[in-house]
Amino acid sequence: MKILHVYKDYYPVIGGIENHLRALAEGLARRGHEVTVLVCHPDARTEVGMLNGVRVIRAARARTVASTPLSAELPRLLARERPDVTHLQFPYPLGEVSHWWRGHGRTVISYQSDVVRQRMIGAAYRPVMRWGLRRADALLATSPNYVVSSPELARLAHRCLVVPLGIAPERFAAPPRTRRARPTLLFVGRHRYYKGLPDLLRAMPEVDADLIVAGDGPMRPAWERLAGELALGEKVRFLGTVPDAELPALYR
Repeated sequence: MKILHVYKDYYPVIGGIENHLRALAEGLARRGHEVTVLVCHPDARTEVGMLNGVRVIRAARARTVASTPLSAELPRLLARERPDVTHLQFPYPLGEVSHWWRGHGRTVISYQSDVVRQRMIGAAYRPVMRWGLRRADALLATSPNYVVSSPELARLAHRCLVVPLGIAPERFAAPPRTRRARPTLLFVGRHRYYKGLPDLLRAMPEVDADLIVAGDGPMRPAWERLAGELALGEKVRFLGTVPDAELPALYR
């Protein structure tokens, strides 16, 4: 089967959805499917290549607006593909509109997040978004709780299929370890406004535990300042970017 995945970024760009998309695309390729990933290039050039059995098309990026890469090339490149299935990682308005306008194949949408901060953009996009969600052949959510808590998914709960994001269990097999003297909490993720880390930091003075924060992003300086203002001291450690190969050890 020919499968086309459409999103903003792909490996070596690191992020939760990027990691999920890479694992999914490479897993499908190993099963014998013809897999293509269409994303935006970090720069103003278009590149096509193979990566671990997956054909990756990186469309020239014009600019980035409200965390959304824009590319005049992406709709044209998408129209040239003839997949059996197009899988959209929502939200990415350019990818979704390009698919409904010029795309092919049956449509699967993985609903990863509500549009929460860009209120004006969200209001303008909402009619098209809702039309596209209703039209999808399959609408996937990552947890039953999200189907209930998301205003958009709740409207379409009868159509949602819950498919959690998968991992390779062998990577996280826990060897024997020495227990820490104090309980330890772990946060792993990009440092962006919607991640909720400030709530965790503000709760830490009341929690008899240490906190390890792995990841990086635009909010890191502000969150480090907040930890200082809360006088958390050695209770919290910001590790910055952690190589993917080292992440499993943090969970053990």
